Amino acid sequence: MPADLIEKTDRYEQMLADALDVAEEVPPAETPLAEAATDCRVMAASYLEDGRHFREHDDPVNALASFSYGYGWLDAGVRMGLFSIPEDTELFTT
Repeated sequence: MPADLIEKTDRYEQMLADALDVAEEVPPAETPLAEAATDCRVMAASYLEDGRHFREHDDPVNALASFSYGYGWLDAGVRMGLFSIPEDTELFTT
C-alpha cells in the first residue's frame, strides 16, 4: 500500500475527529436550523465510523473517502452558520 495513501487517511481521520470535537451547534433548539445542524453532525459522525470500519478491513481508499465526505458535511455546516468554531482553529476555512 502506498505510504502517502496511509498518511493521508491518517490525517483525514484525525482532522474529522478533531472537527467533530470543536464544532458546536448554534441554532436555537426546536428550530429547523437546529435539526439541520444535528443532521450534519450525525452524518459526519457516521462517516467517521464508516471510515474506521473500512480501515479495520484494510480498505484505505474507502476509509479516506468516508473521512472526506464526513468532513464535507461539517464544513458545509460551518459555512452555513450551523456551527461555531474556535477562531484559532485551522480545521476550517471561513
